Amino acid sequence: MTSKIYYSANNLPIGWSALVKHDIFLQAHYLKALEEASPNNIRLFYVGVFNEDRLVGVAIVQRVQLYLKDMFRKTQVSCIREFFKDIVSKILKGNILVVGNLTHTGQHGVFFNREDISQSAYLESVFSALENIKKEIKEKQNKKIRAIMFKDYFLNDGIHTEKSFFNSHKLYKVSVQPNMIMKIRPEWKVFDNYIANKTKKYRGRYKRAKKKLGTITCHELDLEAIKNNATKLHGLYLNVSNNAKFNTFLLPENHFYSLKFHLKENFKVFGYYLNNRLVGFFTLILNNKDLETYFLGYDSEHQYANQLYLNMLYRMANYGIDNAFSAIVYARTAMEIKSSVGARPEAMAVYMKHTNNFVNGLLKQIFRLMNPKQDWKERHPFKQID
Repeated sequence: MTSKIYYSANNLPIGWSALVKHDIFLQAHYLKALEEASPNNIRLFYVGVFNEDRLVGVAIVQRVQLYLKDMFRKTQVSCIREFFKDIVSKILKGNILVVGNLTHTGQHGVFFNREDISQSAYLESVFSALENIKKEIKEKQNKKIRAIMFKDYFLNDGIHTEKSFFNSHKLYKVSVQPNMIMKIRPEWKVFDNYIANKTKKYRGRYKRAKKKLGTITCHELDLEAIKNNATKLHGLYLNVSNNAKFNTFLLPENHFYSLKFHLKENFKVFGYYLNNRLVGFFTLILNNKDLETYFLGYDSEHQYANQLYLNMLYRMANYGIDNAFSAIVYARTAMEIKSSVGARPEAMAVYMKHTNNFVNGLLKQIFRLMNPKQDWKERHPFKQID
């Protein structure tokens, strides 16, 4: 078993696309789009794992350069919180390697053919590639990798059986915020079936949200419209991103155009207009039978008055049901309001290590500061609970 590192999605080995056809986030056209419009602090590497000359596994690795200005937005916090922010930034500031995709929730970083390679052999091959990437960065740029992360695994993922691998490499299992997912029920043939399945309380909430939208209309944007509205879309995205207490990157202005250019009909941008003025948008990625919600943005002036965000969540459900998807992946954050439209939390974990042994022992506590547990109440909007 050998592993090889690739530095561009244009140079991926033969057989890559066929091996990962189940997940658009591992496919070459998505990786090209991300490469062209990646956050400034993220660099991509691609790992191919071979059994002799046959490709049997792949991994996406992102080198992330973390800085204080990127990690913490301007939010009012207590002196104690400010102290902890300084600790976290000093410990994690610098370069980390992420096995996975930091720009999207979920396990979209590793895949191997179980008939051709064991999971343990595959993981050892990936870790060997990480060591080579670390060495290369040190030799060529004199930068030290501060931490390593294997990102976003559901609790039933087979990777959790590899305790000996993670223990031998001193990688700690850490819980992170859940992924909010709504599975489409068989009886939801059209969107009206979904609404009818709700309790009286949540049918009323949907009607009120729809009414508050007023004269705002929603339209899909084509490639040319995305290009012409790139600056406005980016500004609306920043309105949301800058309100996050903790973040690790900012998308560049050409991000949505790049995805539309490469993914074509598998990437959707829907804009909300008031008097011909763009006041909000959301994006979707069509990933086989899963509808993946992506980034969005809105004008703060209209967010609460017109319940833009809630209306977007309903519109995503509408698209997913009308187009016969199996599930809508709403991702993490804003968990309570997402549960109010029908999404359920699916617990996830990551594996992390810090190159400083002392810091590595404190990593779970440090990560809790980065991913504070949110007190939220799960809503149950349907007449029958799954």
